[in-house]
Amino acid sequence: MRAMLLEAPRRPLRLAELPVPEPGPGEVLLRVRACAVCRTDLHVFDGELPDPKLPLVLGHEIVGTVEKLGLGVSGLALGQRLGVPWLGRTCGVCPYCLSARENLCERPQFTGYTLNGGYAEYAVADERYCFPIPEAYGDEEAAPLLCAGLIGYRSLRMAGDARRVGLYGFGAAAHILVQVLRHQGRRTFAFTRAGDVEAQRHALELGAEWAGASGEAPPEPLDAAILFAPLGALVPEALRRTARGGVVVCGGIHMSDIPSFPYSLLGEERMVRSVANLTRQDAEEFLALAPQVPVRTDVETYPLEQANAALQALRQGKVRGAAVLKVG
Repeated sequence: MRAMLLEAPRRPLRLAELPVPEPGPGEVLLRVRACAVCRTDLHVFDGELPDPKLPLVLGHEIVGTVEKLGLGVSGLALGQRLGVPWLGRTCGVCPYCLSARENLCERPQFTGYTLNGGYAEYAVADERYCFPIPEAYGDEEAAPLLCAGLIGYRSLRMAGDARRVGLYGFGAAAHILVQVLRHQGRRTFAFTRAGDVEAQRHALELGAEWAGASGEAPPEPLDAAILFAPLGALVPEALRRTARGGVVVCGGIHMSDIPSFPYSLLGEERMVRSVANLTRQDAEEFLALAPQVPVRTDVETYPLEQANAALQALRQGKVRGAAVLKVG
C-alpha cells in the first residue's frame, strides 16, 4: 500500500510502499477513503509530543470501509463505513476505564501517534474504537468530525451550561462547534489571529455574533472560553474576558507554557480545565447530533501524496475549515 511515512521529527513525510497490515484479534482492516489533517499531527511531526512510534503513519481522523475482520470481531460487517478517532485503544482494566473515564486510561494507545494512522491506503483499528459514519456525510466531509468535532464536543461538555461562549482559534474544531452552539441556542464569540479577516468572516457566516482578534475584548463577558489555539498566553487573556464563575477550557492535546498571572484573574470562582482525548460515549453522542444540527464541514482536499503541503497550509493558517487527504 502507499503511505506517507514520518521517519523522524521535522523531516518531511516520505511516500512509501508498505505491506498491507493484518488485523489481529478484535481488530478490523479498513480501506481508507479519507483522513483529515489535524493540528495534533503537527505536534507529532514537530516532536512536541514525546515518544511517537517511528517510523509512523500519521492521521487520526480516518474514514474507511471494512476490508477484513480480525478474530472475534462481531457487530461489524465487510464494506461497512466506519470512522476512527485519536483514542485508538484502552486497557479496559485500570481504575479510569472501570469508572467510565476511559479517556484517562493509564495505558492508552493513540491513532497516528503510537499506532499507525490514516495517511495510507489501509489502516488497522480496534473494533471498540470504530464508529459508524452518518449517511448524510461524504467521506471527506465526515473526516473532520472524528477529532475536530469530537474534541470540540467534549470541550463544550466541560463548559457546562454556559450561554456566552468564546472560541479562541477559529479552525477546524471551532468551525464545527459554532454550528452546534447556534443549534443549542447559545451565543458564540470568535477570536482569531490579529488581522485574520477571512477567519472572522467565516465565523460570522457560521453563526458567531461577534468576531475579533484574540487580544480584543468581546462586547460582553463570557460564561466560558474554549481554547483551540495551542498558545498558553491565551489562558490569562481568556480569564480576563470571563464573568464570575466562568470556565476556561483548554481543548488541545498540547499547549505552550501558560505564563504566570495574578490570582485576581482566577478569583470569583473562575476555573481553568483541560480536555483529555475522548470517550466512546462522546463519539456516539456527537455523531448522532451532527446530522441533526446539521453540521456542515468546510473542507479543502489534498491527494495523499500532498500530505506535506496540507500540513504546511495548516501550520500557516491558510486552511478554511479543515484540510482532508482524499485517499480512496
